[in-house]
Amino acid sequence: MIRVLIADDHHVVRRGLLFFLKTQKDIEVVGEAANGKEAVELTEKWLPDIVLMDLVMPEMDGIQATKKIKEKHASIHVLMLTSFSDRDHVLPAIEAGAAGYQLKDIEPDELVAVIRKIMAGENMLHPDARELLVEVKKEEENLPHVLHPLTPRERDVLSELTKGKSNREIASSLFVTEKTVKTHISNIFSKLQVQDRTQAALYAVKHNLTSPSNQA
Repeated sequence: MIRVLIADDHHVVRRGLLFFLKTQKDIEVVGEAANGKEAVELTEKWLPDIVLMDLVMPEMDGIQATKKIKEKHASIHVLMLTSFSDRDHVLPAIEAGAAGYQLKDIEPDELVAVIRKIMAGENMLHPDARELLVEVKKEEENLPHVLHPLTPRERDVLSELTKGKSNREIASSLFVTEKTVKTHISNIFSKLQVQDRTQAALYAVKHNLTSPSNQA
């Protein structure tokens, strides 16, 4: 039996899912949650095999609920069942650990097939979500710091720059001359395609480049 927990703030949606899933001989609905907080609590209580998770819910959204569930129970699968297919919803859901992402207009029989495939170890993404992930991967591959990697020393300088330090302070921290720091900063601007220190710092924070290289 596949033990399922339904998490959705709309009563009609929960009822519809419950009614249909009860017709499946290999599926048992162990509980219903009206918000993310309840989803986490009921997951802890019933330890389902899979959670059908809505994205937008009161008290705690589906993203946060998924993170909390996966942190404590990595083996429990989460299938996002939502109305949104934009990157602001898809990417955080996948990053949170969702094994599947489907839209609510999915046919009931297809939903059951998706549940079974997820339980078999497959990741089941709606075509829109899959296409979005492909686009994001292409974008990441063409980011300036990927196309033009910073040297370890440039990473060190950028790390110090993000702390708001002046060239003199950076030179002192890294035991190099100010002229050397200026050269590194010029190279950093060129590689990251930014115009000033503020843009460089923002780029570094956005793309997790704030840590030093740890190279002596």
